[in-house]
Amino acid sequence: MTLTNPPVHTPETLSPKRTSSTDPNLQAWVDEIARLTQPDAVVWCDGSPREASILSRQLVAEGKLIRLNPEWRPNSFLARTNPKDVARVEDRTFICSNDEADAGPTNNWAEPTAMREELQGVFAGSMRGRTLYVVPFSMGPLGGPISQLGVEITDSPYVVLNMGIMTRMGEQILTMIEAGEPWVHTVHSIGYPLVDAQGVKRDDVEWPCNDTKYIVQFPDTREVWSYGSGYGGNALLSKKSFALRIASVMGRDEGWLAEHMLLIKLISPEGNVFHVSAAFPSACGKTNLSMLQPTIPGWKVETIGDDIAWLRQGEDGRLWAINPEAGFFGVAPGTGETTNPTAVATMWGNTIFTNVALRDDGDVWWEGLTDTPPAHLIDWQGNDWTPASGRPAAHPNSRFTVAAAQCPSIADDWEAAGGVPIDAIIFGGRRATNVPLVAQARSWKHGVFMGATISSEKTAAAEGTVGELRRDPFAMLPFCGYNMADYWAHWLAVGKSLGTKAPAIFQVNWFRKGDDGSFIWPGFGENSRVLEWMVRRLEGQAEARDTPIGLLPTVDGLNLEGLDLSDKDLEQLFAIDPASWLAECDLTEEYFNKFGDRVPPALLAELASVRYHLKD
Repeated sequence: MTLTNPPVHTPETLSPKRTSSTDPNLQAWVDEIARLTQPDAVVWCDGSPREASILSRQLVAEGKLIRLNPEWRPNSFLARTNPKDVARVEDRTFICSNDEADAGPTNNWAEPTAMREELQGVFAGSMRGRTLYVVPFSMGPLGGPISQLGVEITDSPYVVLNMGIMTRMGEQILTMIEAGEPWVHTVHSIGYPLVDAQGVKRDDVEWPCNDTKYIVQFPDTREVWSYGSGYGGNALLSKKSFALRIASVMGRDEGWLAEHMLLIKLISPEGNVFHVSAAFPSACGKTNLSMLQPTIPGWKVETIGDDIAWLRQGEDGRLWAINPEAGFFGVAPGTGETTNPTAVATMWGNTIFTNVALRDDGDVWWEGLTDTPPAHLIDWQGNDWTPASGRPAAHPNSRFTVAAAQCPSIADDWEAAGGVPIDAIIFGGRRATNVPLVAQARSWKHGVFMGATISSEKTAAAEGTVGELRRDPFAMLPFCGYNMADYWAHWLAVGKSLGTKAPAIFQVNWFRKGDDGSFIWPGFGENSRVLEWMVRRLEGQAEARDTPIGLLPTVDGLNLEGLDLSDKDLEQLFAIDPASWLAECDLTEEYFNKFGDRVPPALLAELASVRYHLKD
């Protein structure tokens, strides 16, 4: 059955302010998607606490959320996704640019017209028996010069709840759209209709998904279509799909940058303020660094963002950045009282946990939250668990969703409409060998080369074998919405525009291992010692030694007071083996060759320079 004019009504208890929009394009789009997906109801979301409360109670009643013990976690819930739906699905993520060459060799490309036909087929009737929610949102502070608007259509109330935490959501966005502000179209369905084509009701399941999945970006028309998955990164379309894949193309076209970066404010003992952005692949310590508690006296780190940054040149010629998100969608395992007490304190309440374990007292637990696990838990799949079970209690990619405003270390300017000025940019990855603890780029071009050649060991946030090494330029491999070589060229162009006002660029590696296979650097709060060296470099107070791969701290350049690091440990942290690095250069050349003649000559020159100095 096809609806010529879908009904617009809502459950009585929701009673939203809207049942339509005066913007003809928005209204026509909602009507079009409703005719295609055939929902039982259309709800225009307002992002209010009342709306969130009603949807939460609905999901609890349906068994799709577990309300946690309010004595431990007020207004907090546990969600469990389908075991087949626990991470990004990169092999089902498509960039449908008009020209295949614009997608580049690191993206899955599909011809746009053919893909639209495919999507029309799978979305047809996908919301039968369900409610279609219209979710208007802003990425970044409302009306800010770097902010952007979007609308997500979804049939998942879980997505609505998470979007209410992760974005600025509600009536004001509709008003801005109706006043003529541009917006990005995103549509999502879990792909599990409750009524079949013959009108027969299907059994509902706790966390449905579809074996067939599509995460599709149309960069030329600024659209996202997601089908078959309820997992956050695939379903919260404001996040990676819009804020990185689509926004990176917007940035290319408009002269700004959309990056997989945290943002922090760093305050020295003298009271000097520095703003730093840093790019790390997922589950490589972005959240920990964004909420760092320095171990060295007098230093302070304040949080601005933990995952995504949008950067634009300001009127003063400097690079300014915002965190476009309003919340944290963090990896839970490894986040604990010893590793990231600030994150733990942030989750005191008003938090949605996904795929973590449930304690007998109604609170949550995951590996790394405490040094000693509870004697008994219900694991992320709903089964009994004990420390002798021989399997993780929480999924390795389990998550928490919480408002950034709850973070004890949140900076007072984290929502500044124009953003904050960036003094330094950091690139990092997870490398057991070769890459030193910290190195400074000699120039912006050298810094872009550093970012372009980042390699990292895979983590549970991505598909594939954990620990396997893969190239992840700028930590943007799964998220760049266009040809990666063109992306490098865009970074070089931005640097040329910034000129002498460009931020300094550094590379770090917290994960280098010693001969016994253990991490040499203690990491976590001790990473403040590396940040201190960077700041002193910016101030012109710290010396560095020139090496073939960049500027490294001198022997006494790092503040190591109180650390139990031997001379051998220190030597291994900064060791540069010419043979290994020459082999790395060969791999870099092989990687660059994948992009043909689109690789910027400046990066080829940097590669030649590294080789020359290694052989010197």
